[in-house]
Amino acid sequence: MAKILVDADSLPLRQREILIRRIIKDNICAVFAADRRIKDIDIAIEKHTHALRTEARKNICDESQIRKIRSTMRFIHVAVGEGSADDVLVSLAESEDIAITHDIPLASRLIEKGVLVLDDRGGVYDKSNIKERLSLRNAMMEMREWGIQAEKAKGFDSKTVENFANALDKALLCFSK
Repeated sequence: MAKILVDADSLPLRQREILIRRIIKDNICAVFAADRRIKDIDIAIEKHTHALRTEARKNICDESQIRKIRSTMRFIHVAVGEGSADDVLVSLAESEDIAITHDIPLASRLIEKGVLVLDDRGGVYDKSNIKERLSLRNAMMEMREWGIQAEKAKGFDSKTVENFANALDKALLCFSK
């Protein structure tokens, strides 16, 4: 069964809220990974587990069976270190999964495994554009190292959040086929 992989520590709160609501609504399997605990994810997993168990009690009397019911979301807290969450996500990735990250090198690694990658602004990375995005990212890093400051990305306004939600909806339509 395909799943959603999330580079959780870089995903803004508003986008996480949209994603979590959709995961719960459609009971989608999802893995969040980060090198720090993220309270809203922990709370969402707990609430989703409670809701699933409450619903199951309508049909199941055996409390031991009910205790086995868990949220379709899970959180993996990785050790602090360069790329530790990335490595976990890549190890879990399978063709047909969806990933959410704005980390271009991670996106490239996931695409190699057949994963559809969305960024936190609603952009889609795939085989047709990842090499260009990786080159641009590397050039921007070099410019910063030389002391040349590039224009900063604009903030997350409501249109950016809407673009993310629309890209997620579109990816999930493909996901369900």
